Amino acid sequence: QVQLVESGGGLVQAGGSLRLSCAASGRTLSTLFVGWFRQAPGQGRASVAATAWSTGYTYYAESVQGRFTISRDNAKNTVYLQMNNLKPEDTAVYYCAARRRDGGRWWSVYEYDYWGQGTQVTVPS
Repeated sequence: QVQLVESGGGLVQAGGSLRLSCAASGRTLSTLFVGWFRQAPGQGRASVAATAWSTGYTYYAESVQGRFTISRDNAKNTVYLQMNNLKPEDTAVYYCAARRRDGGRWWSVYEYDYWGQGTQVTVPS
């Protein structure tokens, strides 16, 4: 069983930056496909970014392309989401998710086997 724990959320002014962390236990993240999702109040869970373990490919939602960067630190068994130039519309609970199968529909919540509990990111307008 894989446990995922997110951290790094908080309140930041528009234009600011945050770095979210997703730490894993129970299995090494270096052999898992890892994604970040977010859920704003009253909305469904939406894909943000993902990283494949075998190819190193990264994927981004259009809304965060150029502002967010997903990366891995295999030595720390952690995946990061660096978020720059944050906007009020980025306000949401951010979730880390992982699956054993590499590739595929990175944007689909149904494709992931493991989920963290989420961390709140708030960008006041």
